[in-house]
Amino acid sequence: MSTGGADKPGSGSGGGAVKTPSDFLKSIRGRPVVVKLNSGVDYRGILACLDGYMNIAMEQTEEYVNGQLKNKYGDAFIRGNNVLYISTSKRTLTDGA
Repeated sequence: MSTGGADKPGSGSGGGAVKTPSDFLKSIRGRPVVVKLNSGVDYRGILACLDGYMNIAMEQTEEYVNGQLKNKYGDAFIRGNNVLYISTSKRTLTDGA
C-alpha cells in the first residue's frame, strides 16, 4: 500500500486525473492565449509552441499596452525569462471594444 498522498481518492480537485503545469501547456497549444510580460505588456494570439524555458511562439499576435491595442504581428517569439504568466483566452471579434 502506498503512503504517497498523490494517489489518495478525494485528494485533488474533483476526481479527475492530476494535471501538471506541463500537461496544461500541452493542452492549450493551438488555442488562443494571453501572455503577460514582467513589463506589464500583454500579447494575445494563438499559441504555436513553447519549450522548457517558457520561450513562446505565437501566431496572429496582438500587443496590448495598458489595455490598448498597439501592434499586430503575424508571428511572434517571446523569450521565456520575460513571461509573467500564460492564460487561456476566449478571444472574440468584439474583444477590445
